[in-house]
Amino acid sequence: MPAIATIGFFDGVHKGHRYLFEQLRGCAERYDERALIFTFLQHPRSVLTHDCPPLLTTTEERERLLGNYGDVHFFDFAEVQPLTALQFLDYLADRWKVRHLLMGYNHHFGSDGRMSDEQYADIARQVGMKVLRAEPYSENDLRPSSTKIRNLLLQGNIAEANAMLGYDYQLTGRVVHGRMIGRQIGFPTANIMPDASKLVPAAGVYKVMANGERLTANGQQPMAIVNIGTNPTVGNTHQTIEVHIPGFEGDLYNQTLTLHFIERIRSEQRFESLDELKSQIQKDLTSI
Repeated sequence: MPAIATIGFFDGVHKGHRYLFEQLRGCAERYDERALIFTFLQHPRSVLTHDCPPLLTTTEERERLLGNYGDVHFFDFAEVQPLTALQFLDYLADRWKVRHLLMGYNHHFGSDGRMSDEQYADIARQVGMKVLRAEPYSENDLRPSSTKIRNLLLQGNIAEANAMLGYDYQLTGRVVHGRMIGRQIGFPTANIMPDASKLVPAAGVYKVMANGERLTANGQQPMAIVNIGTNPTVGNTHQTIEVHIPGFEGDLYNQTLTLHFIERIRSEQRFESLDELKSQIQKDLTSI
């Protein structure tokens, strides 16, 4: 069956990406073609400049999110990057039966450099394909982008980041052993170790919804607070991600937890004593 495709890294699968996929779905129905989403195993910058930014989504998260909008296929960017525009389009037409290519509003491809839409159209005709340019998504004159969302998260601006994503930013990780300082002051925490490629929001205390096999009861996901930082009060020297789940009693070691970030409560602080820290945590808990 002939296909219509779109191509990109789609980190975060944010509102702008989803608007593109809605257009893809509409075109697929209009042309009676199957919808294909081509993406990459690695961020293009990791190949082009060897400078990969922290990612909003892991490969598994991207695949799951993208799967809601079409058939997802991953390319090795290092393998397709040397191809000229003609070689790439010829590959799509021959291997995947692509008859229409829906390009994002700012997307370009081909090792022979940026081209105009007219040039892409001329090349596409040589392989029996038609190139379409998607309309950009705009909400209150603000166009979502993965770069903007990364910067917002690195500033601790969860509200604006979530607004651009269209969902609460997520961080998934395995629970590992920590120093158990929280347990000593009556607020036991689970220390999360996320994927090394994943972006961790700015240091501070956040309101989150926690999700894990041993947490869910009656379909409910408990609210929690998470502290990201070096815990200067107790003299840590490395960043930790510690989540306190009020009312939970049990062992979460080696379990996988997903934190859905809702809002930032405050920045990281250094307290003069554990008693002061305990008092502040009690105040933080009133936010959830």
